[in-house]
Amino acid sequence: MSFNNVVDIDNLVKIRTVLISVSDKTGIEEFVAGLISVNPKVTIYSTGGTFNAIKDFLGSGWSNNLVSVSNYTGQPEMQGGLVKTLDFKIYMGILSETYNRDHREDMERVGASDIDMVVVNLYPFQQAIKKSDVTPEIARGNIDIGGPCMCRASAKNFIRVASVCDPSDYSALISEMKHAQGCLSLSTRFNLAKKSFEHTANYDRAISDYLGDTDFSMVEKIYNCH
Repeated sequence: MSFNNVVDIDNLVKIRTVLISVSDKTGIEEFVAGLISVNPKVTIYSTGGTFNAIKDFLGSGWSNNLVSVSNYTGQPEMQGGLVKTLDFKIYMGILSETYNRDHREDMERVGASDIDMVVVNLYPFQQAIKKSDVTPEIARGNIDIGGPCMCRASAKNFIRVASVCDPSDYSALISEMKHAQGCLSLSTRFNLAKKSFEHTANYDRAISDYLGDTDFSMVEKIYNCH
């Protein structure tokens, strides 16, 4: 496997495109309002229930800033919302590097846009398994796939992308952007990356612990095997 050693990056990255897909919608309306206040031309890509929540909040002018991921990728969501953001154009937009000529050519080839910020939090697995009526099937259904992938991809590319997984960070990010002409610093992006990897590590640990503590007999009795 070849390793691409990056040298040239920008300290300040202007937030022009944002991907938002959140299970916990706490503070998301205020955050979106802040993003638009800082940059009235910001493009927000979103999915499912998050898209509908933002659309309702923005009202009749929603199309000025909001784009469904399905319209962007050209692929409808899988029934049940199982696959929404796991798409080549999405990950090119997250993982591309600013000064990599090959990446620029790849992006142009497929009509992808750089994604400058990813706002994601995950299905509430930890909360689901605490309930008295939890079964392996309920737990399985609450395992998030696309969210951790986006967290990890955006955190990996902190040299260009802000990876936001904690609603408590929203206010500080808007404040920094207001004081930096809509930009976020490398220091901020790096700190967000650390938090995102901690977030996904804890999430995967909870899943692994639950499965490890679940006897197979509990699995056998809830499924009709053919």
